[in-house]
Amino acid sequence: MDAHENDGNGVADDALPPPPPVPENVVPLKADNGTEQALEPVKKKVLRVPMARRGLATKGQKVQLLTNHFKVNVSNVDGHFFHYSVALFYEDGKPVDGKGVGRKVLDRVHETYDSELAGKEFAYDGEKSLFTVGALPRNKLEFTVVLEDVTSNRNNGNASPGSPGEKDRKRMRRQYQSKTFKVELSFAAKIPMQAIAQALRGQESENSQEALRVLDIILRQHAAKQGCLLVRQSFFHNDVKNFADVGGGVLGCRGFHSSFRTSQGGLSLNIDVSTTMIIQPGPVVDFLMSNQNVKDPKFIDWAKAKRTLKNLRVKTSPTNTEYKITGLSEKCCGEQMFSLKQKSKNENGEPEMLEVTVYDYFVNYRKIDLRYSGDLPCINVGRPKRPTYFPLELCSLVSLQRYTKALSTLQRSSLVEKSRQKPQERMRVLSDALKLNNYDAEPLLRSCGISINSGFTQVEGRVLPAPRLKVGNGEDFFPRNGRWNFNNKKLVDPTKIEKWAVVNFSARCDIRNLVRDLIKCGGLKGIRIDEPFDCFEESPQNRRAPPLVRVEKLFESIQSKLPGAPQFLLCLLPERKNSDLYGPWKRKCLADYGIVTQCIAPMRVNDQYLTNVLLKINAKLGGLNSMLAVEHPPSIPMVSKVPTIILGMDVSHGSPGQSDIPSIAAVVSSRRWPSISRYRASVRTQSPKVEMIDSLFKKVSDTEDEGIMRELLLDFYVSSGKQKPDQIIIFRDGVSESQFNQVLNIELDQIIEACKFLDEKWCPKFLVIIAQKNHHTKFFQPGSPDNVPPGTVIDNKVCHPRNNDFYMCAHAGMIGTTRPTHYHVLYDEIGFSADDLQELVHSLSYVYQRSTTAISVVAPICYAHLAATQVGQFMKFEDHSETSSSHGGTGVTSAGAVPVPQLPKLQANVCDSMFFC
Repeated sequence: MDAHENDGNGVADDALPPPPPVPENVVPLKADNGTEQALEPVKKKVLRVPMARRGLATKGQKVQLLTNHFKVNVSNVDGHFFHYSVALFYEDGKPVDGKGVGRKVLDRVHETYDSELAGKEFAYDGEKSLFTVGALPRNKLEFTVVLEDVTSNRNNGNASPGSPGEKDRKRMRRQYQSKTFKVELSFAAKIPMQAIAQALRGQESENSQEALRVLDIILRQHAAKQGCLLVRQSFFHNDVKNFADVGGGVLGCRGFHSSFRTSQGGLSLNIDVSTTMIIQPGPVVDFLMSNQNVKDPKFIDWAKAKRTLKNLRVKTSPTNTEYKITGLSEKCCGEQMFSLKQKSKNENGEPEMLEVTVYDYFVNYRKIDLRYSGDLPCINVGRPKRPTYFPLELCSLVSLQRYTKALSTLQRSSLVEKSRQKPQERMRVLSDALKLNNYDAEPLLRSCGISINSGFTQVEGRVLPAPRLKVGNGEDFFPRNGRWNFNNKKLVDPTKIEKWAVVNFSARCDIRNLVRDLIKCGGLKGIRIDEPFDCFEESPQNRRAPPLVRVEKLFESIQSKLPGAPQFLLCLLPERKNSDLYGPWKRKCLADYGIVTQCIAPMRVNDQYLTNVLLKINAKLGGLNSMLAVEHPPSIPMVSKVPTIILGMDVSHGSPGQSDIPSIAAVVSSRRWPSISRYRASVRTQSPKVEMIDSLFKKVSDTEDEGIMRELLLDFYVSSGKQKPDQIIIFRDGVSESQFNQVLNIELDQIIEACKFLDEKWCPKFLVIIAQKNHHTKFFQPGSPDNVPPGTVIDNKVCHPRNNDFYMCAHAGMIGTTRPTHYHVLYDEIGFSADDLQELVHSLSYVYQRSTTAISVVAPICYAHLAATQVGQFMKFEDHSETSSSHGGTGVTSAGAVPVPQLPKLQANVCDSMFFC
């Protein structure tokens, strides 16, 4: 019997609340009517949900802060939002598929049919949903509207067949064509505004998420009406003041993120500065020269230009009409012919056709002076079969078009530099944004009874004291302001480097001095470094060869000369960042030979530089630079008494335009308990863009599991004196709130299965914490130009009304405005107090071996990120074709539709090292 039917008591189903949604992997129970007693009861899987907060923490020095949440007052909670689905058709009944035209059509409906809509305002999401406060007069409404000159905002050539490109006099008239649309609105659902009040009490439901979504859509529509570019929950005004050139024809465009959030302090509007990348507006030729970094149009690579320009929108002069670029002409403007209709008729009474070049047509017929387009291709805005050509110099790129490809390293660093804002400046910009938006004048917000305070919300933070650290010779010391240094100090556990060599890929550098200084600096830190066996220089004729060949050749010369495998290779790379040699070199050393290696690009070599390099080398070779004083003697609450493994989990994806690059999942795990400073990693590829890690448990047969967890648990057992972990602490990065339940029910299940597979009777206790960096909550010290001090933690006012979450700024923000890490404690069987847990998270920000500063997110997550990135580089020159199409397009249709290439396994002697350090 279907759950929605009459339930047999004579009560109709609409009198009952709707049944809860059935999760995907639940086995339905068969109703027991007493006859089938003999059957085993089916174990119904209980779904885990994020835990509630158990109490607030109290440790640390209290500090008053401000945050970019603005309090929202809601006075009308008794009404309902009504949700209508929107269908758009052309006159001939064909559905409208182009995006962007919808808003124009519905604006026209709003102007024309005010009385049929009972004078109601509506919120339209630009696609298929529309919301009103209170119901419209009928459940189904149909309207017809006429729009002049529809070039939709993305201009998908929405014209019906035959209208565009009817040669040129038509082309002149085309902008005055009008188009008729039919609009159908049909009632879909009603959402009680009461749901917002429930969400504020921590009772979230489908309804409350929907109700908040409606509020967000109202803000989006408000921005759309001002002509903004909308990107998810951010919007960008067309104002040159907000543009920053980052090179390559790309501008960083500054705008605002705004979203409604429920928090312990009620409903708030979170507003933050946000940046997106746009194409440099203006003459197409200027953009192409910037994009390809050439000084003269004659050097433009037109095949590349064609890919870059496809689907971008241009305005053509002198008529100022907007079109979408579909391609380029085969020939240059002075040679590209087309047929021009003449006034004179031939003997059949049809107009005569004259073949002319595009150049002649514009210069002689239209009397437009063309300075440089004659030798360049034309822009095609028609269809492939029926092209419509314009000379390049008459085309200008429209403003606010997103650039969706990955940025180069130079562009990225330029963007970071130009979008930095000190805390005070950011506060000023946000206050201005709130005034500028003038939400109080938004009629829909007023009809919901919503008003928004203009002041930043005050919150109380606490500053946790920095943990004490241990260095060599039993010395203790306290970091100050989140930093420390090793001047005149030895490392806590230095290694010896005996069999090693230097490898130089044509980097210009005084190697003898470099080696001498490295040995001397190592000695001061307690690392004994012998003289290197040799320095292998790349032979000059190989410099131009492909990266894989260069690595092979140099390795051959190393093998022919070294007496045995070295313990360590120092590798000098010629480029500072993103050297093509990096991935193939790491792969060769770690996967093929099991050799620890450190790459450097020696530009300015000083003591600080050498110390940083030595910290990495020492950690990779099994040493330890510093540790927490509470690790020795072990006195970490909850962790030091019971064998505990700490995991950091992360998945890294290819850049936005590349959908065929496999995603890479990395899990790092602590080893040698009770230490929480030593880690190793396990890395796997998985389907592109899939966020859940699918290889935690991989049963191949009744006795074999090839998953990540088995490998890590066995290493913990062996390195911790034959002890199984009774507690497993999981830090998971990069998961949005909508996926918390999957982490709790899919990933955690796999980990439990991996444990059971090793030992059926073993039941470790779990703690699951999500760390989020890309959110929009920031904290400020009132009246101070500085960032919040390192160790600041906030668990009140702006946190979740029910769930167990907190914000922490463990690091000293030196530039820009500190971005706190938002930790969500989803599950805790171990039973941490709020104070002990925040203390543990804080401490784990101080065990990162690569730097002498506290870092902004716990070390295991940083390590997982490093391991995923480094091993991902192994794949760099494998054969997977770059099928990503030019414009954020996807080479493969859906996520997970490709067989994923496997990563090479690391050699046994390096796989449990901190090779990623």
